[in-house]
Amino acid sequence: MAENVIVDVGEDFIGEITLNRADSLNTFTLDLASELDAAFLQLDADPSVRVVILKGAGKAFCAGIDVGDFFGKSTMAYREWIASMETPLVTISRMKKPVIAQVHGVAAANGAGLVAAADLAIVADNARMGLTAINVGLNCVGPVIPVTRSVGRKRAMELLLYGELIKAPAALDMGLINKVVPADDLAVEARRWAAVLAAKSPVAVQIAKSAFYSAADLSYDKAFDYMNEAFARLCSSEDAKEGVSAFLEKRQPTWREK
Repeated sequence: MAENVIVDVGEDFIGEITLNRADSLNTFTLDLASELDAAFLQLDADPSVRVVILKGAGKAFCAGIDVGDFFGKSTMAYREWIASMETPLVTISRMKKPVIAQVHGVAAANGAGLVAAADLAIVADNARMGLTAINVGLNCVGPVIPVTRSVGRKRAMELLLYGELIKAPAALDMGLINKVVPADDLAVEARRWAAVLAAKSPVAVQIAKSAFYSAADLSYDKAFDYMNEAFARLCSSEDAKEGVSAFLEKRQPTWREK
């Protein structure tokens, strides 16, 4: 039975995943990483879920990797160990459904990478985040990958090498997150934001996410070709026809999810 993450599915098409190692600031272990990855896949396959909220129990979102299991490994074992920790960050980009990080307290190291890897992030105004592993003689070369794609090379390198925790407004300014809200309102605002997204055509949202990630590494002209093909596929869907008809008829659409 999963203990390191809690999965909850509401009646509003929103699924929630809670990192549940509050006493350890929700730091990653092999078990947590495995359960988190399984939870992502579970909700991605659940037809009653359109949007996933990821949050942390207790005082922090996620303070990185639990280094209590650090010592005594071979190079190959270290490679497998860290790859397991990074797998959920990769899985988010492969999911059909959008993932919103709901961030409070600290999001450090792999926790900051998880925020950057999420499709969207809403953050409490008193939260802090950063790639802090350099301060203990390690580094965040895995988490810096999604961070770089969010903030660009120079700012990502600064976060990677200096290891400082930055405040929520600074993270917003550099493009690491989307929204900053009062800490007391975080849960309500995250749910409200997710509900707005869940009310949109699931087909349109899922094609938009998939095409966005697939086109990210293509050349400029090939990205247009790919996106145009994705848009043509969307135009052929029942949801597209329903959405346009509802707009012209001045009514709310009824999504058919196909």
